[in-house]
Amino acid sequence: MTAIGVQAQRLGGPKRPRHSFFESFIRTLIIVCAALAVVLSSVSICDGHWLLADNHLFGLWHFCTLTNHSEPRCLRDLSQAHVPGLAIGLGVARSVAALAVVAAIFGLEFLMVSQMCEDIRSWRKWAIGSFLLLVAFILSSGGLLSFVALLRNHVTLTSFTLMFWCEFTASFLFFLNAISGLHINSLTQPWYQLRRY
Repeated sequence: MTAIGVQAQRLGGPKRPRHSFFESFIRTLIIVCAALAVVLSSVSICDGHWLLADNHLFGLWHFCTLTNHSEPRCLRDLSQAHVPGLAIGLGVARSVAALAVVAAIFGLEFLMVSQMCEDIRSWRKWAIGSFLLLVAFILSSGGLLSFVALLRNHVTLTSFTLMFWCEFTASFLFFLNAISGLHINSLTQPWYQLRRY
Protein backbone atom coordinates (compact mmCIF):
# COMPACT_ATOMS: atom_id res chain seq x y z
CA MET A 1 0.00 0.00 0.00
CA THR A 2 1.38 3.41 -0.95
CA ALA A 3 1.86 6.28 1.45
CA ILE A 4 -1.12 8.09 -0.09
CA GLY A 5 -3.30 5.03 0.50
CA VAL A 6 -2.23 4.78 4.12
CA GLN A 7 -2.96 8.48 4.66
CA ALA A 8 -6.40 8.13 3.06
CA GLN A 9 -7.19 5.13 5.27
CA ARG A 10 -6.24 7.10 8.37
CA LEU A 11 -8.43 10.02 7.34
CA GLY A 12 -11.37 7.80 6.52
CA GLY A 13 -11.07 5.49 9.53
CA PRO A 14 -12.77 5.95 12.87
CA LYS A 15 -11.51 8.89 14.88
CA ARG A 16 -10.65 8.78 18.51
CA PRO A 17 -13.31 10.45 20.66
CA ARG A 18 -12.40 13.83 22.05
CA HIS A 19 -13.68 14.83 25.48
CA SER A 20 -14.37 18.36 26.57
CA PHE A 21 -12.62 19.66 29.66
CA PHE A 22 -15.80 19.44 31.72
CA GLU A 23 -16.49 15.84 30.62
CA SER A 24 -12.90 14.80 31.36
CA PHE A 25 -13.14 16.45 34.78
CA ILE A 26 -16.38 14.61 35.61
CA ARG A 27 -14.96 11.25 34.48
CA THR A 28 -11.79 11.81 36.51
CA LEU A 29 -13.89 12.70 39.55
CA ILE A 30 -15.91 9.48 39.14
CA ILE A 31 -12.70 7.44 38.99
CA VAL A 32 -11.26 9.13 42.10
CA CYS A 33 -14.49 8.64 44.07
CA ALA A 34 -14.69 5.00 42.98
CA ALA A 35 -11.10 4.45 44.14
CA LEU A 36 -11.97 6.07 47.48
CA ALA A 37 -14.98 3.76 47.82
CA VAL A 38 -12.77 0.71 47.20
CA VAL A 39 -10.33 1.84 49.92
CA LEU A 40 -13.13 2.54 52.42
CA SER A 41 -14.82 -0.80 51.77
CA SER A 42 -11.54 -2.73 51.97
CA VAL A 43 -10.56 -1.16 55.29
CA SER A 44 -14.06 -1.69 56.70
CA ILE A 45 -14.14 -5.37 55.76
CA CYS A 46 -10.60 -6.07 56.99
CA ASP A 47 -11.36 -4.48 60.36
CA GLY A 48 -14.85 -5.98 60.43
CA HIS A 49 -16.04 -4.54 63.76
CA TRP A 50 -19.36 -3.02 62.80
CA LEU A 51 -21.62 -3.04 65.87
CA LEU A 52 -21.06 -2.19 69.55
CA ALA A 53 -23.99 -3.00 71.84
CA ASP A 54 -24.26 -3.96 75.51
CA ASN A 55 -20.50 -4.36 75.99
CA HIS A 56 -20.39 -6.70 73.01
CA LEU A 57 -18.54 -5.92 69.80
CA PHE A 58 -19.96 -7.76 66.80
CA GLY A 59 -17.79 -8.08 63.72
CA LEU A 60 -17.54 -9.92 60.45
CA TRP A 61 -14.62 -11.98 61.75
CA HIS A 62 -14.80 -11.85 65.57
CA PHE A 63 -17.14 -11.54 68.49
CA CYS A 64 -15.69 -9.55 71.37
CA THR A 65 -16.75 -9.05 74.98
CA LEU A 66 -15.71 -5.75 76.54
CA THR A 67 -15.06 -5.12 80.24
CA ASN A 68 -14.04 -1.99 82.08
CA HIS A 69 -10.69 -3.13 83.45
CA SER A 70 -9.32 -5.62 80.94
CA GLU A 71 -8.55 -6.12 77.31
CA PRO A 72 -11.40 -7.11 74.96
CA ARG A 73 -11.92 -10.86 74.82
CA CYS A 74 -12.41 -11.78 71.17
CA LEU A 75 -13.49 -15.14 69.79
CA ARG A 76 -13.55 -16.45 66.26
CA ASP A 77 -16.32 -18.85 67.20
CA LEU A 78 -19.30 -16.63 66.45
CA SER A 79 -21.70 -19.18 67.94
CA GLN A 80 -20.53 -17.92 71.38
CA ALA A 81 -22.53 -14.75 70.73
CA HIS A 82 -25.73 -16.79 71.21
CA VAL A 83 -27.40 -15.23 68.17
CA PRO A 84 -29.21 -17.80 65.99
CA GLY A 85 -27.59 -18.26 62.59
CA LEU A 86 -24.91 -15.64 63.24
CA ALA A 87 -21.92 -17.74 62.17
CA ILE A 88 -23.42 -18.75 58.82
CA GLY A 89 -25.05 -15.38 58.22
CA LEU A 90 -21.87 -13.40 58.82
CA GLY A 91 -19.97 -15.81 56.61
CA VAL A 92 -22.37 -14.95 53.80
CA ALA A 93 -22.23 -11.23 54.63
CA ARG A 94 -18.44 -11.01 54.52
CA SER A 95 -18.26 -13.11 51.34
CA VAL A 96 -20.77 -10.86 49.58
CA ALA A 97 -18.99 -7.72 50.81
CA ALA A 98 -15.63 -9.08 49.63
CA LEU A 99 -17.09 -9.87 46.20
CA ALA A 100 -18.34 -6.28 46.06
CA VAL A 101 -14.77 -5.05 46.46
CA VAL A 102 -13.56 -7.42 43.73
CA ALA A 103 -16.28 -6.22 41.34
CA ALA A 104 -15.46 -2.60 42.17
CA ILE A 105 -11.75 -3.13 41.51
CA PHE A 106 -12.46 -4.61 38.08
CA GLY A 107 -14.93 -1.81 37.39
CA LEU A 108 -12.36 0.80 38.40
CA GLU A 109 -9.83 -0.85 36.11
CA PHE A 110 -12.22 -0.62 33.14
CA LEU A 111 -12.91 3.05 33.91
CA MET A 112 -9.20 3.88 34.06
CA VAL A 113 -8.35 1.93 30.91
CA SER A 114 -11.14 3.65 28.99
CA GLN A 115 -9.59 7.03 29.80
CA MET A 116 -5.91 6.13 29.45
CA CYS A 117 -6.28 4.24 26.16
CA GLU A 118 -8.98 6.19 24.37
CA ASP A 119 -10.18 4.56 21.18
CA ILE A 120 -13.45 3.90 19.42
CA ARG A 121 -14.36 1.27 22.03
CA SER A 122 -13.53 3.32 25.11
CA TRP A 123 -17.22 4.12 25.54
CA ARG A 124 -18.02 0.44 25.91
CA LYS A 125 -15.21 -0.05 28.44
CA TRP A 126 -16.58 2.85 30.46
CA ALA A 127 -20.08 1.34 30.36
CA ILE A 128 -18.76 -2.05 31.55
CA GLY A 129 -16.85 -0.36 34.39
CA SER A 130 -19.94 1.56 35.49
CA PHE A 131 -22.03 -1.60 35.36
CA LEU A 132 -19.50 -3.42 37.56
CA LEU A 133 -19.70 -0.57 40.08
CA LEU A 134 -23.46 -1.05 40.10
CA VAL A 135 -22.93 -4.77 40.81
CA ALA A 136 -20.56 -3.76 43.63
CA PHE A 137 -23.29 -1.56 45.09
CA ILE A 138 -25.82 -4.41 45.02
CA LEU A 139 -23.40 -6.83 46.68
CA SER A 140 -22.21 -4.32 49.26
CA SER A 141 -25.79 -3.39 50.15
CA GLY A 142 -26.60 -7.08 50.48
CA GLY A 143 -23.77 -7.52 52.97
CA LEU A 144 -24.87 -4.52 55.01
CA LEU A 145 -28.53 -5.58 55.07
CA SER A 146 -27.59 -9.14 56.01
CA PHE A 147 -25.50 -7.89 58.94
CA VAL A 148 -28.27 -5.59 60.19
CA ALA A 149 -30.94 -8.29 59.77
CA LEU A 150 -28.91 -10.84 61.74
CA LEU A 151 -28.31 -8.46 64.65
CA ARG A 152 -31.61 -6.57 64.48
CA ASN A 153 -32.27 -7.17 68.20
CA HIS A 154 -29.05 -5.37 69.13
CA VAL A 155 -29.19 -2.55 66.59
CA THR A 156 -29.64 1.09 67.51
CA LEU A 157 -28.65 4.15 65.50
CA THR A 158 -25.75 4.89 67.84
CA SER A 159 -24.50 1.31 68.10
CA PHE A 160 -22.90 1.23 64.66
CA THR A 161 -19.15 1.76 64.62
CA LEU A 162 -17.07 3.95 62.33
CA MET A 163 -16.18 0.91 60.23
CA PHE A 164 -19.86 0.22 59.54
CA TRP A 165 -20.38 3.79 58.37
CA CYS A 166 -17.29 3.48 56.17
CA GLU A 167 -18.90 0.50 54.45
CA PHE A 168 -22.20 2.36 54.20
CA THR A 169 -20.42 5.35 52.61
CA ALA A 170 -18.56 3.06 50.21
CA SER A 171 -21.81 1.41 49.17
CA PHE A 172 -23.38 4.82 48.53
CA LEU A 173 -20.35 5.90 46.48
CA PHE A 174 -20.55 2.71 44.41
CA PHE A 175 -24.15 3.55 43.56
CA LEU A 176 -23.50 7.24 42.91
CA ASN A 177 -20.49 6.61 40.67
CA ALA A 178 -22.21 3.80 38.76
CA ILE A 179 -25.29 5.88 37.99
CA SER A 180 -23.20 8.95 37.16
CA GLY A 181 -20.93 6.91 34.90
CA LEU A 182 -23.82 5.35 32.99
CA HIS A 183 -25.57 8.70 32.72
CA ILE A 184 -22.59 10.63 31.38
CA ASN A 185 -21.92 7.80 28.94
CA SER A 186 -25.48 7.95 27.62
CA LEU A 187 -25.23 11.73 27.22
CA THR A 188 -21.96 11.68 25.29
CA GLN A 189 -22.46 8.43 23.37
CA PRO A 190 -26.02 7.16 22.82
CA TRP A 191 -26.61 3.43 23.37
CA TYR A 192 -27.65 2.83 19.77
CA GLN A 193 -24.20 3.99 18.69
CA LEU A 194 -22.52 1.69 21.19
CA ARG A 195 -24.18 -1.34 19.60
CA ARG A 196 -22.53 -0.53 16.28
CA TYR A 197 -19.05 -1.30 17.65
